[in-house]
Amino acid sequence: MPDRKTADLPGHWLFARLGKRVLRPGGLGLTHRMLADAQLAGADVVELAPGMGRTAKEILECSPATYTGVEADENAAGVVRSVVGAKGRVVTGGASETGLDADSADVVIGEAMLTMQTNAHKADIMREAFRVLRPGGRYAIHEMVLQPHDVPEAVKDEVRTALARSIKVNARPLTAEEWSELLTEAGFTVEKISYAPMALLEPHRLIADEGLFGALRFVFNVLRDSDARARVLNMRATFRRHRKNMGAIEVIASKPA
Repeated sequence: MPDRKTADLPGHWLFARLGKRVLRPGGLGLTHRMLADAQLAGADVVELAPGMGRTAKEILECSPATYTGVEADENAAGVVRSVVGAKGRVVTGGASETGLDADSADVVIGEAMLTMQTNAHKADIMREAFRVLRPGGRYAIHEMVLQPHDVPEAVKDEVRTALARSIKVNARPLTAEEWSELLTEAGFTVEKISYAPMALLEPHRLIADEGLFGALRFVFNVLRDSDARARVLNMRATFRRHRKNMGAIEVIASKPA
């Protein structure tokens, strides 16, 4: 865990420090829907930036033929290795340069990582996913989305600035049309899009994602740390203030056969 002041920690590291296990904009519900839509049973699956391995565990429960995680952070890679054990492998590499063979996977999965990249780097990662997939393979993503489709540019900038100040990461969510456009430019055919509210810090989502005990543990940890409490309340206020223009999106895209 990074040894940094609470006030300076990126949001996802702060949540992890406070015991929050599910760090996805649409929660476990949208993750489960995405994994079902990606058709993982018997597939060779690659997960980009698996982080702490929470989704890796869910992927393995879907009975893939193989699991490969690609994680740039060696400490995080070690955590994911301990999660997957002998059921998969984790290699150290970047999402845009995985080092994996071309045409070697049936499904590539990425969650809550493209949002944090510039559009140019988003495109690099999508092209790498396209290269790694076999013809007919599927790319499944779960990210933040700006809404509605015609949200003004000024509002987009306002939301992105508020997120950057709040979560200490330069989040750059896109509209559904912009996500689709980037995927199409990388060579994919968009097959399915679905949505969920951005309710990461709302009580009902905390319980759904963490379970009652996990949610209570997280709340207890927040209450006992005044700096963390100030950060979490600020993030929740930001999410609530912009909830009309911010949500979670799942996209399933395919590489033409």
